Amino acid sequence: MNDDIDRDLPMAVGDALRETDETLAVAESCTGGLIGAAITAVPGASDYFDTGLTTYAYDAKRRHLGVSREALDEHGAVSEPVAREMARGVRDVTDVTWGLSTTGIAGPTGGTEENPVGTVYIGISYGAPWGSEESYATVSRYVFDGDRAAVRAKTVERGLEDLLEEVETR
Repeated sequence: MNDDIDRDLPMAVGDALRETDETLAVAESCTGGLIGAAITAVPGASDYFDTGLTTYAYDAKRRHLGVSREALDEHGAVSEPVAREMARGVRDVTDVTWGLSTTGIAGPTGGTEENPVGTVYIGISYGAPWGSEESYATVSRYVFDGDRAAVRAKTVERGLEDLLEEVETR
C-alpha cells in the first residue's frame, strides 16, 4: 500500500469527529485494514481515531469483538447480524463513540446466490451517554461490481460516507 490515498473523505470524517469531540474504532474483515489506513493517512488522526482491528476469521470476530457463535453459525460472517455485532463490539471493547465494521465477499470466489461476490455489509454503531438510551447500530447491505481491489476500495469509500452521514445527522 502506498500513501496515495484520497484524503478528502477521511479528512471530512475527521473534521466531523473533532467537531463533536467523538472517537472512532473500526473492525474490518473484507477490507483488511484499509479503512484504518485511510483514516490514519490524515495528519492528526490520533485526535479521534482509537483502534483498527482486522478480524478476518470467525474466531477473531468472537475473541476480539464478542460476536456470538450463534450469529456466525446461523447467518455466516457475511450477514447483517454479524456486521451489527462487529460494529457494537468494536465500539464497546475500545470504549469509543463510534464503531464501524465491514464484512463481505471481495472475490473472486466465495459468492453464493444469496450473497454474490461483491456483497458487503457495513455496520455503524453509536455509543450515547449512559442513561440516555440513545445508543444504536445500523447496517447497510451493498453489492459492488468489479474485481477484489475494486470491491475493497468501494467498501472503504462507502463505509466512510455512511459514517460521515451518521456523525453529521446526530
